Amino acid sequence: MAEGWEREKRGVESTDGVGSNEEARLAWLALTLAPGMGPTRTARALRRLGAAERLFAASLTELESLGMPAEAAQFCFDGRARAAALKEAERVAEQQARWLTLDDEEYPAGLMEIYDPPTVLWVRGDVKLLNQPGIAVVGTRQPSPYGAGMAEMLSRDLAQRGVVVMSGMARGVDTCAHRGALEAGGATVAVWGTGIDVIYPKENKRLAEEIVAKGGAIVSEFPLGTFPAPQNFPIRNRTLSGMSAGVLVVEAGEYSGTRITARCALDQGRDVYAVPGNVTNKNAWGPNTLIKQGAKLTATWEDVWEDLSTQVRLQLEDRLQAKTAGGESRQGSGASLFSEGPGVGGAAGNAAMSEHERAVFELLRQDEAVQLDELMERLETKLVSGEVFTALFELELSGRVKQLPGKNYVRCF
Repeated sequence: MAEGWEREKRGVESTDGVGSNEEARLAWLALTLAPGMGPTRTARALRRLGAAERLFAASLTELESLGMPAEAAQFCFDGRARAAALKEAERVAEQQARWLTLDDEEYPAGLMEIYDPPTVLWVRGDVKLLNQPGIAVVGTRQPSPYGAGMAEMLSRDLAQRGVVVMSGMARGVDTCAHRGALEAGGATVAVWGTGIDVIYPKENKRLAEEIVAKGGAIVSEFPLGTFPAPQNFPIRNRTLSGMSAGVLVVEAGEYSGTRITARCALDQGRDVYAVPGNVTNKNAWGPNTLIKQGAKLTATWEDVWEDLSTQVRLQLEDRLQAKTAGGESRQGSGASLFSEGPGVGGAAGNAAMSEHERAVFELLRQDEAVQLDELMERLETKLVSGEVFTALFELELSGRVKQLPGKNYVRCF
């Protein structure tokens, strides 16, 4: 992307010092925190101003001439904006986080391509992930066992091949997507509709900590302390889709917020993928309708992989080969990562199973069926119900387990 085009897209003229000095970065933050200033107004104001750091020296008349609301102009003129920016920067440092402006090199290149990119991003974790190839996995907060299993399986398989799995860390499909990526030892990014210090939903606190601890990242365009207001999440959705190379919809109802993410992806020129669902399930309406409208029907990771650009695939494969050569690959060889067959790698041995799958598989027999309730009870101290459902789903897909009427399960070998 040419430097001149970047600055034109950012709404900032090429001016020495912009983006390189801390005063300019504070100006971006200050204007973002000013009342009534959204991304479009901020970009327009800074384009007219010429250099971001001039914000703090501008007269009230000059600020108002930039098209800023009177309240925002006064906020900047009397010093409150700079004070707020300094305080926010201090709080971000206390959170061991970072904030990125449109002028920072680490700012996601994908977001530069959308109509109204966030002027500032708050980030905990590895900021390098924001510029790596990623797929956003989205869907309902109340998935069926099938939906939860598909979200986790596809996310795990994609993450295992170097794709960054992105989602919103909401209940349901989002949570399954993050867990799948973490289980694969891959990278995952959570894009929040709250401040990065406000975990929502609260039960995902442990997941949030795990994402950061295992080399992932948490991203938000909202200042610290922002609570989960309903209007924030559609805004978050356009950021999530804008950061990704494509959006994968697993399950979503007719009036689901997932539709907003899919629509944003289409408007932004991103690929849309959808997992087909049972037509009797109300949450199959979203993906099935998207498929009818042209979204790619997705059943395995290959369906996404083959749509990635050649440059991206080569980049990911080179990275995987390097990890394999260094002994870091979980599969033991680069070739097995791209083998055919159901599940991860298509292997049938115990070594190819996840820890959850092994725990379930060891309780099943070939000569006698085990009822689901009994299985749940015996695994109660080890796994939660969602993990059992996902493990059974994976075992069935790989041909290791068969479900009989009445939710009874037997080993196939």
